[in-house]
This record gives sequence, structure tokens and C-alpha cells, in this order.
Amino acid sequence: MATKGISADRKSSNSLFSIFVIAGLCCFFYILGAWQRSGFGKGDNIALEVSKHTDCSVLNNLNYQTSGDAGMIDDRAQVKEFKPCEDKYIDFTPCQDQTRAMTFPRDDMFYRERHCPPDNEKLRCLIPAPKGYANPFPWPKSRDYVPFVNAPYKSLTVEKAVQNWIQYEGNVFRFPGGGTQFPHGADAYINELASVIPMDNGIVRTALDTGCGVASWGAYLFKKNVIAMSFAPRDSHESQVQFALERGVPAVIGVLGTIKLPYPSRAFDMAHCSRCLIPWGANGENGKYMMEIDRVLRPGGYWVLSGPPINWKNNYQAWQRPKEELEEEQRKIEEVAKLLCWEKKHEIGEIAIWQKRINNGFCPDQDRKPTMCKPTNPDDVWYKKMEACVTPHPETDEVTGAAWQPFSERLNAVPSRISSGSIPGLSVETFLEDNRTWKKHVNAYKRINNVIDSGRYRNIMDMNAGMGGFAAALESPKLWVMNVMPTINERDTLGVIYERGLIGIYHDWCEAFSTYPRTYDLIHANGVFSLYKDKCNMEDILLEMDRILRPEGAVIFRDKVDVLIKVRRIVGGMRWNTKMVDHEDGPLTSEKLLFAVKQYWVAGENNSTSSQ
Repeated sequence: MATKGISADRKSSNSLFSIFVIAGLCCFFYILGAWQRSGFGKGDNIALEVSKHTDCSVLNNLNYQTSGDAGMIDDRAQVKEFKPCEDKYIDFTPCQDQTRAMTFPRDDMFYRERHCPPDNEKLRCLIPAPKGYANPFPWPKSRDYVPFVNAPYKSLTVEKAVQNWIQYEGNVFRFPGGGTQFPHGADAYINELASVIPMDNGIVRTALDTGCGVASWGAYLFKKNVIAMSFAPRDSHESQVQFALERGVPAVIGVLGTIKLPYPSRAFDMAHCSRCLIPWGANGENGKYMMEIDRVLRPGGYWVLSGPPINWKNNYQAWQRPKEELEEEQRKIEEVAKLLCWEKKHEIGEIAIWQKRINNGFCPDQDRKPTMCKPTNPDDVWYKKMEACVTPHPETDEVTGAAWQPFSERLNAVPSRISSGSIPGLSVETFLEDNRTWKKHVNAYKRINNVIDSGRYRNIMDMNAGMGGFAAALESPKLWVMNVMPTINERDTLGVIYERGLIGIYHDWCEAFSTYPRTYDLIHANGVFSLYKDKCNMEDILLEMDRILRPEGAVIFRDKVDVLIKVRRIVGGMRWNTKMVDHEDGPLTSEKLLFAVKQYWVAGENNSTSSQ
């Protein structure tokens, strides 16, 4: 039965972590994986048995003594202990805080956008997990079941009871794979879309789901090796994005409002709205929301709209809306689509599909031309106001009008943004060398943490993703990577990441990320703290990492040794266990690695935070 074994007895945690220290770093991760696969809280005996049979000799080529733990200055006296936050902050989202949101105007969903606290109002404490917190089920079981204790909110089970979204069964939530627009299941709905959109051959790989609900569309797209970036606001539909991430589906808190979406232009192969409640026709004939979708769609990309107002003539009574209102809403959508020169490929039932033009040439028979955006960087979007204008394709874009490559080829092929020379300082050779480097780095990670690609870590984040080499080297159906492009980077390569068939988002790590607590299993931080030196407080970034990392989640830091010593000292007061090792090229390399695991603890526990 699905509900068995998810209520954890965590009293064995302390003894297990002492085993980690004794067993060494390789055994540290091996035992962790065995413990968590064993059925929550049964780790002591299993871990001891595993340690007897675990060969840690793979670490012999890494010198821990030189610039490693044994060679460090003992700085334990300097450790600052971080206290747990109050229990009311268990699901705290700093930049989408409900109380703060209600103080802002509601026009154009402005109050649902990011509104981060000023520095003097930031919480500088550790967000607790709810009592009884259980690690998520492994994928694909997690797609269908989520432990109730992890997100104990039943409102959607009542509000969406007849729509097959979510059901409460015993001590789990079950997700039947239904939705408002696909009561017969996501598979049937997706197969209908696939009869028009080439999803079965790898041509369509990346998708954007606007107003995603609990992300069942994105969850079932994985069957076709399509990865969706889903977003929804933190609103009356309590915890929908949290449910998505607990299920192992990429999602962020977000909304189409007054600012541009945090994605590059020409990023997605497909965009989707299924009763997403976005007022596509609310901006008069300008249609700025549809123009923003046009910006983030690749040339030749598809837009799917299902539900109101499509096929309003047959559905206005069931929708309980005036037919005149629905007719006008669809008319405006059709007018904007025509203005954008989108071709309507399909309309059956309540589903309509358009395809974006493949080049800058607009329809010759158009009576009216759209307003074109000014020739500025179309990827400069962080907190930038959304505009009612059409983003032109760059003249140097080699992809415009060209045939799409399937994902299996795109992942390691040279992206057009590189081959065209549109990113200063990057060439074909630098891209290929970056690929080789990250394959070497990831192989080294796997030697140290030998459960990294076992399915133990489903939701992975790369905080400073570069050209996506880390995610490409890890690519597996068992996991996905949220590639974050820091907005302060000199080179913006997020578009390169999307060209490879991967997903990502712009973000400034001086602020909180747009997600719930405990939503990532593994975080990779390559050069993050060198990048943000003198930009913002190192403690604040580490506290944010702690907020979004699951209990028993892992972190891999790669940075200069002096930076990592500071990091290690800070996280020593955050209930993290750490181990520093040399670069895979040897002890003379100034760059080092710091591996960390967040301890299991929940609300109401008063044990010390210091782990050094």
C-alpha cells in the first residue's frame, strides 16, 4: 500500500551521522542513500552493514590532508549558531509573502509578483521542516503520491474534487493525473496535443506551463522526454507549486503581471495554458501577455490554449459566463495572434494550437503591423517592465528558419548563440572545452557521492549554471536540473542552456528564490560566493540555500579554498555536516570542493545547530 512506511522515526539520525564521519566521504553518501532507500528511520543497522561492505578506495587519488579538513585551522570557536525560526514560518517564501503581498496594488497582478523584504526585515534563522517530515518517494512514484505531512493542506482536495487534480488518502496525497481540462487523464490530453505538435521524436523538448496548478501536465510530459518549466502564483490555490516540486516536477512561483518573465527570448519549444486564468485579451488590442509568450517562444514554437474562451458557442452555458463576453475574449485573442503572424494549426473541442512565425517576415496580407520593440537586449528581463511590442529575431540567429534538431542531438551540439558569435568571449572551442571539463567534474562528483545519479536526488539546482555543462553531464530521466543564471554575471548564457534542451531561470542570489522551502534534493554552487563577493551577505545566501534544501539534501560547493573555509565555518552553525576535498586535478589546484549534507530536524526540536 502506498501509505506504508512514510511516517519517520528520526531518533536514529545522530548515530547515523556519526557513522558518516567515521566511514569517510564515499561511505558518507553511500550509507545516506541506503538509509533513505530503506524506508525512513531504519538506518542504523542497515548503515552499519553497508559500511562493512563499502569500498571507499575510489577516494585514494584525492588528498584530504592538503588544504582539506585535516589541514584546516581549527576555527570552531568562531562558529555562529543559527537558531530555528518560529514554526509559523515552515512554508515561508520571503519574496512572495502573503502578508506583504496584500499591501500592494492588485492591478495586473502586481501584488502577486516578487516583493522581497528589505535587508533589515530579513529572517536570519533556519526554516524548520514540519513535524514528521518524510523524504519524497522516488520518481516516478512521487509523480502520483506525496506524503501528507510534507504539505498538509487539503483545500485543493475540496476545491478541485470533481476535477481529478488531487485526492487525500490516508497519510498521502494522490495525484490521479487529471486536470480541469483533462478529466480523462493527462496522457490522453497530451496525446491529443502530440497529434499536432511533434513531441514523440524529440523535436519539441522544452515547454512553458503558465498557471500550472499542481503541474500534472508537466509531470506526464516526462513520458515523452519533454521538460516543462511550470509556474503559478502563491494565491488562493494553496501550495500548488509546492505540490509540483514535492512530486518531482520543475516549477517556480510566478505570474504574468507587470514585469517580464525571467526567461530568455527564443527559449521554449512550446507554451501552454490550460484554464490558467490569465486574461490574454485584457490588454485591448495590444495583447502584451501574448507578446511576452511570443518573446520566449522559439521561431516555429507552439502555443496551446485550452478552456475558455475556446469553442465558447458550445460551452458558454457550462462555463456559466455570458456568451457575448466569451465571444469578445476569443476575438481579441485571435486578433493578437493574427498580429503576431501566428498560424492556427488546430481547434477541436476546447483546444486551440497556434505556431509562431519562423522569421522576421510578417504576413504580407496583414492590414496592420505590430509595434516592434526597441533594439535593446531582449534577454535583459530581471524586474523589467513588460511591453506591448514584438521582439524581433536577431539577424545573426542561424536557427531562424532552420530545421529543429531532436533533443538527443541538441544536448551536446554547438548552440547557434555560440557558433554565431553573438556572446562575446565565447567560441565553439570554449563551448566544447566546457563540455569536456564538466564531464570530468561530474565524474569526480560521482566517485565521491556514488548515489548522485541513482534517483536519490530528483530535484537538482545549479546556482551558477554557465553554459549548462553540469546539467548536460548529469542528464538522466531520473533527475532534472534547474539551471540558474545569476543576473550579475558578465556573460548571459541562459539562452545557450535552452538551445541545448535544458531549462533554467534568471535570478539574483542577493534575494530569495521563487520557491517554497525544502524543494531541492541537491544544490550545486560553482563559484557562487566568489561571484557575489562584496555584492551581498554570504550568510544570507547560505540561509537561503538552507531554506530551499530538503532535510538530508546535499550541496556541492566548488570555489577558492579561502572562500570555502568561510562557507564551512558558517554552515557549521546551520546543522550541516561537511567535508572538504581537493580538486580532482590534485592538491596544488587552488580551487577546492566542499561537500555538505543538511541534517534531519523538524519544528519543535531544540538541539544545537552547531555541527563542527
